[in-house]
Amino acid sequence: MTSTTAPEPAATGPGATDPAPSGSAAGVPTWLPLAAVATTLVFWASAFVAIRYLGEDFSAGPLSLGRLLVGAAVLGVVALSRGVPRPTRREWVSLVAIGVLWFGVYNVALNEGETRVDAGTAAMLIQLSPVLIAALAAVFLGERFTTYLALGLALAFAGVGLISISTDGAESRDVLGVALVLLAAAVYSVSLILQKPLVARLQPVHVTWLACTIGAVVCLPFAPALLDELGTAPASSVWWLVYLGIFPTAIAFTTYAFALQHMSASSLGVTTYLVPPLTILMGWLALGETPPTMAYAGGVLCLVGVAVARRKPRVRADAAAPA
Repeated sequence: MTSTTAPEPAATGPGATDPAPSGSAAGVPTWLPLAAVATTLVFWASAFVAIRYLGEDFSAGPLSLGRLLVGAAVLGVVALSRGVPRPTRREWVSLVAIGVLWFGVYNVALNEGETRVDAGTAAMLIQLSPVLIAALAAVFLGERFTTYLALGLALAFAGVGLISISTDGAESRDVLGVALVLLAAAVYSVSLILQKPLVARLQPVHVTWLACTIGAVVCLPFAPALLDELGTAPASSVWWLVYLGIFPTAIAFTTYAFALQHMSASSLGVTTYLVPPLTILMGWLALGETPPTMAYAGGVLCLVGVAVARRKPRVRADAAAPA
């Protein structure tokens, strides 16, 4: 099989520019990264609903392990067909961190959190992450924190706030559930910053496969419980677990990594503000949760915030060249 070895990526940090993606972004249609983001958001929104549904048949750890095993198996077939990845030692450190945090801690914390809070609330709480991502990207990736990005974050966060207020008073909400979902948001934010330099050199599917496999290894202590719960779960729940592994994990994480090759981390992070309104709609259709009227206003604000955040400031002609 062919190797994906390539020259070492340029250094990242404050003031550094993003290195060129593997395979180069040249020739990639502008709509393709947006289509990748849209795919990710739809599948991730459905995951919040599926996790909530599966909470009666699978506990947090076994559900995480089952999802990751399916995802790693599917990703392995695709990844190895494109060659054997050869990360550097430094890249392995980042991959292990992403696997432990994003695929291990994130899944267990979110799954347990959703046994205590509803799917819509969980999706809204995760939206702390774009603020953290934008701040971390400015510090560690040298990305510009533009006025449009700040305004977009404020508008989108206000939209999430409206949705949160509109669903306040839910009986399933408790402090531990909220804390667990916020923990998931924090480790997701750190992982995205670690992933940005990786997808500049390695193929997105390789990064996702390796991290997912590491996450599955971390969750292996839950294997006995998973076997027990698979034996008692109805067939429909087992198929939903397989769905989680293939679509929100194998496909969605790969499309997200691909989009990260062609977008800044902060701009990509803010697009996840579209997940709460999608989750609320899906939760209404699948779980019978009816969104309050104010939630629709919050969803509109989320859309406006994402649109504003993606705008680029105009550069004056006399200021374009360095002094």
